[in-house]
Amino acid sequence: MSSCWVVLAFCCLGQLCADQSLKPQVAAPQLATNNPTLTTVALEKPFCMFDSSLYPNKSYVIYLYAMKELASAISSLVTTTNSKPLNSTFLQTSGGQLGPYKAATFNVPNCASPPKLTDVRDVNKVSDILKQYLFRVGDDGTCLYDPNFLAVCNPPLAPDTTYRFKYVLVDSTEGIVKDQTLWSDPIKTKRVKLPLKIDTWPGRRSGGMIVITSILSVLVFFLLAGFLASVSSAVMGSEDSSEGTKHMSQTIQQSEPSPQLSSE
Repeated sequence: MSSCWVVLAFCCLGQLCADQSLKPQVAAPQLATNNPTLTTVALEKPFCMFDSSLYPNKSYVIYLYAMKELASAISSLVTTTNSKPLNSTFLQTSGGQLGPYKAATFNVPNCASPPKLTDVRDVNKVSDILKQYLFRVGDDGTCLYDPNFLAVCNPPLAPDTTYRFKYVLVDSTEGIVKDQTLWSDPIKTKRVKLPLKIDTWPGRRSGGMIVITSILSVLVFFLLAGFLASVSSAVMGSEDSSEGTKHMSQTIQQSEPSPQLSSE
C-alpha cells in the first residue's frame, strides 16, 4: 500500500499524471533550479508515459528528439515510411533548425518502482536520484568536436531559442517505433545579457534613482568640504587673534616707564 502512495506522490510531483502524460515536461523547480539555462533544458524522464504491457521484455529504449520551434510541421516527423526511428544528428539538422535530431537514448524508466522521494534528502543519494528522474538536454559540450565519440551527441542548445521535445518508444531488437508522445510545449532557453545591461547595483535601483543618488552624494561632499573649510578658517582666525592680543600686551608692558626709587 505504501508503494502505491509513493508512485502517486511521484507522479504528482513530477507532473506526470494522466492529463500531462502525453508530452515531455520541464523538470519541477524543486529538483532542477535555474532551468532552463542558456544552453540546457532539464526534462522529466517519461515515467508511466507508455503502457508497460507493450514492452514486457527489456528490448525497448527511449529516444529523445529535439527541434527548434521554427522547424516546419512537415519536418517534425521522427519516423520513416517503414516505421524506423529517425537518426538525424545535430549537425545534419543545423541544431534542430531543419527538423528534429536525436538528442539521447536511455532505458525505459521503471514506472513500478520510481526513485524514492525520501532519498532526495540524502546528500549521498540525491545525484543518482536526479539522474534517474531527469535528463538535461544540451549537457555535452565536447561530443561535436571529438572524432572518437560514437554515442548520440547531445550538444549545447542555442541561447534565447525556443525548442520542442518528443519521447519515442523504440524496439531496439527490430529497430521499429512502437509508440511516441506529442511534442512538448515550447520551451525557451535564457537570453545572454550584455555586460552593459547587467544591473550590478546591490539594491537593484533604477537608472533615475542612481543618478539622483549620485547627485546627492556630490552635494553632501561639497557641504562637508565647505563645513570643514569654515571650521578651519575660524580656528586659524582665533589663533591669529590670540597671537595679536599677546603681542600687543607685550608691547604695552615694554612701553610703560619703570618706577624710579625716591631718594631720601
